[in-house]
Amino acid sequence: MNTLVADARKPGRLLIRRHSVAVRVTHWINVICLAVLLLSGLQIFNAHPSLHWGQSGFEPDRAVLDITAVAVGDTLRGVTRVGGLAVPTTGVLGASAGSDGALEERAFPSWLTIPSYRDLASGRRWHFFFAWGLVLNGAAYLLHGLVSGHLRRGLLPSADQLTPRHLLREVADHARLHFPRGDEARRYNALQKLAYLSVILILLPGMVATGLTMSPGVDAAWPWLLDLFGGRQSARTLHFVTASLLILFVAVHVAMVVASGAWNNLRSMITGRYAIHSEDSSS
Repeated sequence: MNTLVADARKPGRLLIRRHSVAVRVTHWINVICLAVLLLSGLQIFNAHPSLHWGQSGFEPDRAVLDITAVAVGDTLRGVTRVGGLAVPTTGVLGASAGSDGALEERAFPSWLTIPSYRDLASGRRWHFFFAWGLVLNGAAYLLHGLVSGHLRRGLLPSADQLTPRHLLREVADHARLHFPRGDEARRYNALQKLAYLSVILILLPGMVATGLTMSPGVDAAWPWLLDLFGGRQSARTLHFVTASLLILFVAVHVAMVVASGAWNNLRSMITGRYAIHSEDSSS
């Protein structure tokens, strides 16, 4: 049950204890790990900027995604191909400014990769180190959630929250930027719970599993992983897709945090306290 504390500075407002120390610490470690994994992952992707399905990754005409540059006269033009669709992306994808200001062939620009210069080995070291950090941090979060009951009480939707009528109402409320107040603001709504559970139980495990499948050493020990994902190149494509979906989740998450009260939400993830108005809630 949330702890209520009256805010003497603002009568009528209550501060509730919304996030435990463990949840807050693991949240910020996740932020750091995911940021470094994204930027170092783009460095790794730059070494072979194509995605394929199956075992072979050396058939450009059969690529699911291909980011390249083509020479046009004395300059380069960036081109991103998704299936049969080709989109000019000069300056961002395929061809971007190098250290001397001139365009160079590079899938993702230097300001989006760790390290900024071309170095696959360093990118791999950054990526693997923070990947294990994410796994260990995630294990700590799950253990705490199971022991404390946080996963059951805080993230499992109730039966009434999963009715089509309730879900449609929440979608409409979010579309109009109408957010819960009072008692309803003390807990996550159904859309939040479903989104967080999808990340925790599907996207993150899927990203880790497909990442492991790309390792020859892991494949030697667990060859069934290649069969599970349909080949190493398929696993690489799925790894890219799950990472992209995580980026989408983060973008929507940040947008909702800002729209529903940036400082109140940020404070709850730093100090654990979240403000609600007592006139809209029952104590």
